[in-house]
Amino acid sequence: MGYREMKDGFRFGTGETILVIGLGKSGLACIEVLRELGVTIFATDEKSREQLADAVAAAESFGARFVEAADVAGIVEGLSCAVLSPGIPPTSPVARRMYHANVPVLGEIELAYRLCNAPIVAVTGTKGKSTTTALIGHLLRSCGLSVRVGGNIGNPLIKEVRGAAADSWVVAEVSSFQLETIRAFKPRVAVLLNVSPDHLDRYHSMEEYAEAKYRICANQSLTDWFVGNLDDPMVSVLHWRRGDTRVQARQLWFSLRGGDEATMYLRDGMLTYAPVAGDPRPISIMPSAEIPLAGEHNLENAMAALLAALAVGCRPAALRVALATFAPMSHRLETVADIDGVRYVDDSKATNPAAVVAALRTYDRPIVLIAGGRSKGGDFDALGAEIRDRVETLVVIGESAAAIRAVAGGVPVVEAFSMEEAVQHARRLAREGDVVLLSPGCASFDMFASADDRGERFAAAVAALREPAGA
Repeated sequence: MGYREMKDGFRFGTGETILVIGLGKSGLACIEVLRELGVTIFATDEKSREQLADAVAAAESFGARFVEAADVAGIVEGLSCAVLSPGIPPTSPVARRMYHANVPVLGEIELAYRLCNAPIVAVTGTKGKSTTTALIGHLLRSCGLSVRVGGNIGNPLIKEVRGAAADSWVVAEVSSFQLETIRAFKPRVAVLLNVSPDHLDRYHSMEEYAEAKYRICANQSLTDWFVGNLDDPMVSVLHWRRGDTRVQARQLWFSLRGGDEATMYLRDGMLTYAPVAGDPRPISIMPSAEIPLAGEHNLENAMAALLAALAVGCRPAALRVALATFAPMSHRLETVADIDGVRYVDDSKATNPAAVVAALRTYDRPIVLIAGGRSKGGDFDALGAEIRDRVETLVVIGESAAAIRAVAGGVPVVEAFSMEEAVQHARRLAREGDVVLLSPGCASFDMFASADDRGERFAAAVAALREPAGA
């Protein structure tokens, strides 16, 4: 077989034969779109046909032919390329078979980019990606632009780019897993929010994880924009003044601390923009107290979104109005009830310890914290310090219950074996004026179908507290 290079390009149409690896939401979306383009499709997964009966049926309804992973060697000869789902690492046996056969391997984000006519704003970071992505979409839409939002936020990007006009915008949340398999992906605006320990069950080190995040700007040029967090040491290393050359795009930086390197900062409680071209006088955007998002971390997310919108061409006055009307997303510091003077908050999307730390710093009242689940490989030491400083009582759940208990110091701890039991413990332990905060710091899959499911079970258990006994 002759060697095939990525630069040879693909037509993604009739005559092409593509293998889609992974039959999750992303893989099935790729199959649906590629089938519309007339591509001949094979599909495979690390799991068997029997384990994936519904997904295989869906793939076959789109015209794909399912092949067990052990049998893909029989079809590689005719493949144009393979599309790898983000949940399956590039080091998996089926992906390695493709590399050994010189079959190019793309990710869904790369495929979407190659099919997209519209410029892309891409957002990544360890925490805050979904909120910032949704906020950028809201800001651009409120400023009169045609916008589509997709990616890791929940709806596959490949389906959002279909039919996107060249004068519209696509806003994409991209994870480190998705960035691993980009090749030519070149967002017009790239946003890097922060980098803290996460997914260390997939990466060998923090450096390897950070390098995956840095790939968001790998193909950008001088005509593009990069938005970064000046307060995060693993992001600010990319600043041109540090001598780093990995960011070739024009740079915009936000900071809560200010400084002459910041393009967006706080001044006397006001979000302030320092224009990088034209009239250099600072522009006041809006008071930070008027931002409809709780927590200092969301102030950073708002500044990142504003800079991205300014890079697109939105006017500051219009952004002030637009930001004030943004509705917070579900399962992210979402107040689900106030019962007997106790506030119940769903932060189920906090799936790493750094996100829990940010949530705990949001409240200046006693907290009963519900935390735990499946660890993603990091340690809980920093979270433990925050728990000891801010948490009144800790309710631990899931596989990481013992590990989180171990860092809680003298904070009282109880263990629960269901969400309903956890909420009942929290109700008993909370006093008037307290916050009961579900902020797990872990993945959900040991007890729940997803983080959404976990948050919904929390909200339902809280709602049940209002029901009279015996109802």
